[in-house]
Amino acid sequence: MAKFTMDSTLGSLLADPKAKAVVDQYAPGVSSNPMVALVANASLKSLVAMPQAAQLGLTQAKVEALLAEVNKVV
Repeated sequence: MAKFTMDSTLGSLLADPKAKAVVDQYAPGVSSNPMVALVANASLKSLVAMPQAAQLGLTQAKVEALLAEVNKVV
């Protein structure tokens, strides 16, 4: 069973060093952005649903690919 899913929060991904490294590969600068604290408790599912996500290139497919990679390394 996968440790991280679309119901996982961004904060939980960033709290795991291996997962954080993958997040930084897929979305450079996210982990060091001070604004991430505003959405750290949001699930990945809810982040993808935000209109701003599409504008930033954060799509369902991209998040699913990120999760597949994260779950390989954690």
